[in-house]
Amino acid sequence: MAIQIVLDRSGDSHHRFDPNDAQELAKAEQRFYELIGAGFTAAVRTGPGQVSQIRSFDPNAEETVLFPRLVGG
Repeated sequence: MAIQIVLDRSGDSHHRFDPNDAQELAKAEQRFYELIGAGFTAAVRTGPGQVSQIRSFDPNAEETVLFPRLVGG
């Protein structure tokens, strides 16, 4: 079971999906690209205490975190 964690102004939401289920996988991929298109940044855990930014949907990632870009001022 994989998970997408979406952080936004209201907190966070967790979206679990089975990467072996084509329908769930398609929904997760659509959510990923919709959020990236809306200006979110995506990151995956690459090891203990290590993360890497991604720009393409990775169906093999166990955990993807999507968060809005910070606005300075």
